[in-house]
Amino acid sequence: MLQIAICDDNRDELSAMEQLITQYRETKNLNCEYTAFSKSLDLANTIKKRKRFDIYCLDIVMPDLTGIDVAKIIRRFDPTVPIVFISSSNGFATESFEVKASNYLPKPITREKLFPALDVILERTLPAQEEASLVVKCKEGYQKILISNLVFAKAAGTVSKRRVLYHLRCGTVIEGMETLSWACDNLLPYRCFVQPHRSYLVNLQHADSIEVYETRKYWKYYQIILQNHTAVPIALIKEHETKQRFLEYQMGGW
Repeated sequence: MLQIAICDDNRDELSAMEQLITQYRETKNLNCEYTAFSKSLDLANTIKKRKRFDIYCLDIVMPDLTGIDVAKIIRRFDPTVPIVFISSSNGFATESFEVKASNYLPKPITREKLFPALDVILERTLPAQEEASLVVKCKEGYQKILISNLVFAKAAGTVSKRRVLYHLRCGTVIEGMETLSWACDNLLPYRCFVQPHRSYLVNLQHADSIEVYETRKYWKYYQIILQNHTAVPIALIKEHETKQRFLEYQMGGW
């Protein structure tokens, strides 16, 4: 389900945005929901707690944190997610360009302004979500997993009965009947995936940081901290590659 965040300190304009998003959802028969924020600090804190949205619609001139400030926080966690600025001021074009905004819509916001902007965003994002998927064999049959929803995969089972547990963004865990080697063959071609350990595959779209979790006499042992707070160990032999891939993704995404 598509998640949209809207933020405006003017409650009347926030309400108008909610009505327009509802109309858009009904007109397009779109499976989505929105969360409205009247305070930019509340949205910023929500993002820092690792809640993610697929589209952000932000007012710019707000107390405490401007929409530009919030966008900079968003970009620390997600370098590519669409951000739409909605403002009565035209003086922030340079700043909106710097945070890679998808669009800059002048107030008052109307259906004629918002709907085409959302159309363009969805044309770019929804097909990618539909195409990027993995079909795994389960006890119940076959299950399609969107790449964007897959947080990490972990080897499980015994030597004679290997399984893979696919952990999804929503918290669901799908048990696949194939081996982790099969999962590697099908997932590592996506550049957002890395294998930091022989038992794990991690989607860097959901990675938050790399941290030291143990120090011994001559070595430091690292782990990937995911946005759902899971800690995935990094094998010493995989340390350099994993750090490099993580840095590349954080700098530019894929």
